[in-house]
Amino acid sequence: MNFDQIIERRGTGCMKWDAMGARYGVSPEDGIAMWVADMDFRPPASVQHALQKLLDHGIYGYGGPDDAYRAAICWWMANRHGWTVDPGHIFTTHGLVNAVGLCLQTWTAPGDGVLLFTPVYHAFARTILAAGRRVVESPLMIREGRYEMDLDAAAAQIDATTRMVILCSPHNPGGRVWSAAELRALAEFCARHDLLLISDEIHHDLLMPGQRHIPMPVAAPEIADRLVMLTAASKTFNLAGTHCGNVIIADPRMRQHFAATMAAFGISPNSFGPAAVQAAYSPEGAAWVDALCTYLDGNRQVFDAGIHAIPGLRSMALQSTYLAWVDFSGTGMDPAEFTARVEQGAGIAANHGPTFGTGGETWLRFNLGAPRSVIEDAVTRLQRAFSDLQ
Repeated sequence: MNFDQIIERRGTGCMKWDAMGARYGVSPEDGIAMWVADMDFRPPASVQHALQKLLDHGIYGYGGPDDAYRAAICWWMANRHGWTVDPGHIFTTHGLVNAVGLCLQTWTAPGDGVLLFTPVYHAFARTILAAGRRVVESPLMIREGRYEMDLDAAAAQIDATTRMVILCSPHNPGGRVWSAAELRALAEFCARHDLLLISDEIHHDLLMPGQRHIPMPVAAPEIADRLVMLTAASKTFNLAGTHCGNVIIADPRMRQHFAATMAAFGISPNSFGPAAVQAAYSPEGAAWVDALCTYLDGNRQVFDAGIHAIPGLRSMALQSTYLAWVDFSGTGMDPAEFTARVEQGAGIAANHGPTFGTGGETWLRFNLGAPRSVIEDAVTRLQRAFSDLQ
């Protein structure tokens, strides 16, 4: 578990490093990639060994029974999150963006509204719009430096054609771990307004010290008849390229509807994704995640200290994820200026806040899932780029 090791990703077909020049004008030769939400760490050895076993066998035919894979998912959820999952409730999709698209196809029609609490993961809106549905934005409130949902405001924004809510729990990009009371309030809101709730909990393992994630079925079991859970090992173990995610549905009627969509699109997993997940969801994987979270917390401390030393910059307190959300409004600069300083001045590619929807206009998102030396370099570059403010 050497998270300090620099692993060269340039020239490997990696989006995070090889595409940042075209996307942000930041050269991968001397720039730092802090945008795409994957990490620059190898997964635990158990994953490497499982994939090597497939390679050594050398035959890549159709996969067979997946009982052990499903059992690993159930073991992980029970042991890490106190959530009992029936293995028969699990569907495997090509990642969670694919899962969102399948949910839209199953339970909404063109023109229907889908409620998002913004700013939020940009792929939600992109997928909703691509499916011909409407994005209904409900901006999050900032209270005492953290995001909170305004359900009264959300109630005023929805109408009879709003069918679904997509929740990001923990929240991306704000890093917020929602409380049990907040989750129950949202569940009651969905029941009251007859809305389906899609809870994307992909970041649920990436917790800062002292934080506890509560799965929605644990917080509000009474809404099982309108709840769809999205989980994956991809963010936790840096397996995004395997495109393997899970849709977990307790309600039999909803499972039947979703199974029909899966069949209509011919969705089935590749052999490598489930093998990686099964190996990751293990005692060895659990120890690796514990070490990872400790390391990420150290990165958070280094990054926050450096950001807060720059007048006018403030990063939101990170409770989960490895994604720092930084507000530049205190500089008095317009987005074009502070973004240029980050990209051209510091040579850093970071996600633009407006892509996350209303409320992200003065923000940038920085990926902290990298060796500590990279984070220290990024901080030094940012302080230099804004040195006239100090």
